[in-house]
Amino acid sequence: MSLKYITQKVAQQIDDELMSASGAFSLDQLMELAGLSCAQALAKTFPLPKYRRVLVCCGPGNQGGDGLVAARHLHHLAYAPVVYLPKPGTKDIYARLLAQVRNLGLPVVAETRAFEDALRDCDVVLDAIFGFSFHPPVRKPFDAVLRALAATPVPILSVDIPSGWDVERGEQELRAAPDLHDGQDEAGHAGSKWKGKGEGVGEGRGEAVGEVVPTIRPEALISLTIPKLGVKEYKGRHWLGGRFVPPDVDKKFGLNVPKYEGLDQVVDITELAART
Repeated sequence: MSLKYITQKVAQQIDDELMSASGAFSLDQLMELAGLSCAQALAKTFPLPKYRRVLVCCGPGNQGGDGLVAARHLHHLAYAPVVYLPKPGTKDIYARLLAQVRNLGLPVVAETRAFEDALRDCDVVLDAIFGFSFHPPVRKPFDAVLRALAATPVPILSVDIPSGWDVERGEQELRAAPDLHDGQDEAGHAGSKWKGKGEGVGEGRGEAVGEVVPTIRPEALISLTIPKLGVKEYKGRHWLGGRFVPPDVDKKFGLNVPKYEGLDQVVDITELAART
């Protein structure tokens, strides 16, 4: 059996199919299943008691939503997650996911200094910052976050695509958005041309950019639904999560979804990926 890798366009088509009238999934359902898979992948890769303290780094988009769900499940699995969420998503679903995390009494931090403290004190990081819609340059505070994650000796498990990687080309050169630009003051307040789209980053292609931001190379990765083309050369521990793909979707897109064992929501595809 060969492992399938998909483009950004196909990934979006699969999501659209799943959430269509015939697919009948809601965004809430898919996010819940994805977050549960992330929590199980982390637990299988970084077991208790050695890796109890988990720093869950969340971006403002769907990737961050998966991270919030994972944090909740990790708590119920007896881990001690701390959530870093500097830019909460504005949609109702993100507000509800954040409320669920707070209802469990989980620490949620937003400042860069608090993130640095949490990174120093944790045993493992769950990277749920940027997903497959990310485009550089990297806006504050995520430039500092990616620098810290690239330098840390703490192991990292990334969700779907390591933050900062291109969904189809993999590792790429990253640059920070400039500190000062039209319409933005020194505090980085809103109203600038760098406001950007999607996941709280500027589109920025062809624009002036700042310092180089190093790429993170996680020890483990969980691909969701099916691996993306950008992780084809990834060499670490590789999980697949998404035990919900209907047979007709699998057949329509030729996904070759691997077999899940027992009650698991994830399957280890490390060896399969190496042979593909």
